[in-house]
Amino acid sequence: MKASSGSITDVPGVRVGHAQRVGRGWLTGTTVVSIPRGAVPGVDVRGGGPGTRETDALDPRNLVDLVHAVCLTGGSAFGLAAADGVMDVLAKRGLGVRVGPGANDVVPVVPAAVIFDLGRGGDFDKRPDAGFGRRALIAARPSPPARGAVGAGTGAVAGGLQGGVGTASARLTFGESDTIVVGALAVVNASGAVLDPRTGLPWEADGFGLRRPSTAERASLREVANFPEPLNTTIGVIATSARLTKAEVSKLASVGHDGIARAVRPSHSLFDGDTVFALATCDQVIDAGIPTAAGREGWPTERGVRYRGPDSRSSRLNRILDAAARCFAAACTDAIVSASAIGDRPAFRDVCPSAFRKP
Repeated sequence: MKASSGSITDVPGVRVGHAQRVGRGWLTGTTVVSIPRGAVPGVDVRGGGPGTRETDALDPRNLVDLVHAVCLTGGSAFGLAAADGVMDVLAKRGLGVRVGPGANDVVPVVPAAVIFDLGRGGDFDKRPDAGFGRRALIAARPSPPARGAVGAGTGAVAGGLQGGVGTASARLTFGESDTIVVGALAVVNASGAVLDPRTGLPWEADGFGLRRPSTAERASLREVANFPEPLNTTIGVIATSARLTKAEVSKLASVGHDGIARAVRPSHSLFDGDTVFALATCDQVIDAGIPTAAGREGWPTERGVRYRGPDSRSSRLNRILDAAARCFAAACTDAIVSASAIGDRPAFRDVCPSAFRKP
């Protein structure tokens, strides 16, 4: 499974849009992951300083079973206002929790999470508002999104380097069933290291075709890493075409944090707001063709119990979870290698150009 290519929009029905402002005191933006047909949601918040909205609604014990967009944005807690613009557009489209008989009698539930980018190359009071969320949602397309210092990653810094937005996807096939797609989008704004100091490469560099930077470049990286930002966050979204329950989607969000831990070291600190959302479009079942337990010696034989062997529903779900962690780690790496410097922090490709040279 190659998770270092592709994008979250490889999952059918998923769209991504960016909005950002750069210059004249601005260095921030918003990214929206849109699912017009709706998706079963989940979330896991692990950072010690999160800025979030509507996460309680995604608890499996609570009412909301579909969302139509997730908002990722700069601006710290102020930036949560971007979700208001997403709500406005969804309401006009009649997408949300239906509360009345009219076509637009809906209350859109828009989960959101923020990164801290205040005053980072821009003015402290220049932060996303409802207009950013509105523009990002309207701009959402099913084609692969722009990567690097765009959208919510515009003002991102990661381990002293320019941070940004990255994405990746993977495909899984179970027996003769349709291929299940798993994708991830990450906004990397981490206080932890995103590069291995021994090699000068991202921790999760497999599949990116990078070469080991020169000795001089690695020395320059060490100097950059001496100036980490204390207030940072990695946030993002995992999506899959699999038909999952809300509890299973919540588990999908949880394992996304394994991807952060692989790509950012350390992660989930007291100063991070690490948050991962998950979405299941439910287009494809994952348990087709699995034999029942009846007649198998040593296995449960109650009617309706599934065979709990190497090709059980549980084992297939576990493969999806593994793919989610791999995709999120790859998306974090993609953000770093795709970024070009637009603020006062250098990008990885600026400090280590030899890493991108062809053999």
